Amino acid sequence: MAPFLDMGNPVSIVGLILCLIIPPLIDVALFYFLHRLFVRVYLIVTEVLIFFGWFFGVDPLLYFALAMFSVGLVFFLTINSAETRVLVANNMKGRSIVPFRHNVSKKQGEALFDREEVYGKVRDAVLWMSKQKIGAIITFERKDSLDEQMKSGTLIKAPVSAELLQTIFYPGTRLHDGAVVIRNDQIVAASVYYTPTTRPLTGKYGSRHRAAIGISEICDAVTVVVSEETGRISIAYQGELNPVAPDAFLDTFMDFMAMESEKTSTKLIEKR
Repeated sequence: MAPFLDMGNPVSIVGLILCLIIPPLIDVALFYFLHRLFVRVYLIVTEVLIFFGWFFGVDPLLYFALAMFSVGLVFFLTINSAETRVLVANNMKGRSIVPFRHNVSKKQGEALFDREEVYGKVRDAVLWMSKQKIGAIITFERKDSLDEQMKSGTLIKAPVSAELLQTIFYPGTRLHDGAVVIRNDQIVAASVYYTPTTRPLTGKYGSRHRAAIGISEICDAVTVVVSEETGRISIAYQGELNPVAPDAFLDTFMDFMAMESEKTSTKLIEKR
């Protein structure tokens, strides 16, 4: 007898819950947070197979589909680990559960903005400048205000765009020296100068790297540095300079932006 015809059997009821209720709920959550077509197609296919396997009592098909679903779930959460960590950090600590792309940033009174879009534009600019070996230092303001530091620079107050960042740091332009400060989705200021760190550092570091470490020692900002000599990308946070491989930049950057600002926060493993 097919399982759906034997609903008086407790095993059938448990099977109904395990096969036709829990997986769709997980599907909905993944559809909501992981905006990838392949993920959605995979989940739909496995869900259809689970339904047919349960409905017609074809145990091999049911077990195969459940195995596909379980393996796929672990796989998708793993390859999207950065997005998952950001989701947890931004939404599960007493905040409302909303998609990452619509999170309200931490400062009171900030407007909603698409973080994925903003960070994607920054990534495009950083990777381009890295290939061209154009030096850059970009600071993202968080809880601690950078108003005092921005007095040394030039106010911009323009939406973040890859083209504008590339133009600002292009050699020979009037604003290419110093740092750009980004607040939410706005480039607030350019040509901002920071007091460099006075700590002795191992290795060869230029003025941008020392300035990035210096600002990270006194506030919770996250600062991206591109070396004009090597094109290497680094992220300065809480007094530490973390080298980042180009293909891992966006994930690593989002990890840092999701971290709490306390000095006791767990440090990220460097992604090389």
